Amino acid sequence: MQTMGISYFKTHALKILDQVAKKQEIIVITKRGKPLAQIIPYQNSISNHTSGKLADALVFENDIVSPLGEEMWDASK
Repeated sequence: MQTMGISYFKTHALKILDQVAKKQEIIVITKRGKPLAQIIPYQNSISNHTSGKLADALVFENDIVSPLGEEMWDASK
């Protein structure tokens, strides 16, 4: 991981962004020696996921009437 000052990044931004895309490396931008931002290569995460984040949190029931019982199901219609 490479680090560089914000003033250097500001003057060479396009060249640095091309470098990040080509070499797939992470660059940390610093301001007065402290990390300020991180430039990471873009990855198309949509094609990597086949389901949404909440897909594993759902429980699918085959029979939705039985948990309530026939009486409660009829009352809630």
